[in-house]
Amino acid sequence: MRHEPAERHGVNRIALAWRDVVRIPTLTLLGFSALFALGCRAAETAPGPAQESRRAEPDYAAVGATPCKPSGEIRFVCDLISPEDLAVLPGAEWVITSGNREGGRLHLVSVRNKTATVLFPTSSRNERFDATTYPTCPGPLQLKTPDAFRAHGLYLKPGQNAVHTLYVVHHGPRESIEVFEVDARGTSPSLTWIGCAPALSIHNFNSVVALPEGGFAATNGGTNDVWQYHTDTGWRRVPGSEGTAPNGLEISKDGRWLYIAGWAEEKLTRLSRAEPIQKDVVKLGFRPDNVRMSSDGSVIFAAGHTDKNGRSISGPREPLKETSNVARIDPQTLEVRRIFQHPAMDGFVASTTAIQIGNEMWLGSQRGERVAYFPAPK
Repeated sequence: MRHEPAERHGVNRIALAWRDVVRIPTLTLLGFSALFALGCRAAETAPGPAQESRRAEPDYAAVGATPCKPSGEIRFVCDLISPEDLAVLPGAEWVITSGNREGGRLHLVSVRNKTATVLFPTSSRNERFDATTYPTCPGPLQLKTPDAFRAHGLYLKPGQNAVHTLYVVHHGPRESIEVFEVDARGTSPSLTWIGCAPALSIHNFNSVVALPEGGFAATNGGTNDVWQYHTDTGWRRVPGSEGTAPNGLEISKDGRWLYIAGWAEEKLTRLSRAEPIQKDVVKLGFRPDNVRMSSDGSVIFAAGHTDKNGRSISGPREPLKETSNVARIDPQTLEVRRIFQHPAMDGFVASTTAIQIGNEMWLGSQRGERVAYFPAPK
């Protein structure tokens, strides 16, 4: 996520003066020390970030500056730029990572081989614009340079016959949700861009989820709430989502509930999608970034930050020293159990996403340049 000071998540007073409905014309564990021992560098088979974009940036791990070696039993897939979020394809053979700063890419990571290749943008792109479903989209992304593309939150909606849909929060030439078809029928999945939903001027998106009836929802730091998009209505505010300090977002398997990570307030909000609105809040003890549902829907994994000593962040931040945290949350009872806490590592800073893949736990990092994986905590 864009981990700015807590006030950045505050309510935009002007934005809140907008109507609740905006229509768009159709045309227009603590010190987890027993964890494997191998490191893998990411292989890039498509044009990569320009060398100058790999320069050191304040509060971000410099790409390629730290050897891709294990830290205890924690291993890494390296040479990625801000792999803030992860999306797992059905079958758990592939993971797509985001890239949320200059030079970022969508990468495809092999779960078995622990190697990464660029999915988007590449020198050749597949495009098939679905203007009917995305009537407000002006067309494919026009990138003056590949480094202008910045992918933030991701969500993979499984489809039939190994053809899925990927929703991407995009910052760059336009603030938008970009939509791709993921064809996993071949030996290696491929992407085809199919549409987008440009943001309104009051939007600053972070995470996105697909909705079962069609469309999608996204967290909006600009107005401290969640918005949903449908073809016939455009963008509309999600009732009851105000004041949730929204960052990460997940949806229940039956589509009845949204789970909103309240990063600035160290909380998780469960919000019903039907009336009467039901809103349940639980404290996590750390700043949760993304929240991810397990494949069977039985547990939510929340990943996020504490300070360098593992305490709540209350003073001036030291982002490159912040501690990684992962909690298991029961989506029914909202019982919370912290299962992982680890100090910052060179190249991998505070975790932003956690998801279990087989017997491994995988972590993404906004300020790091690698993805971590290790035996899943019990």
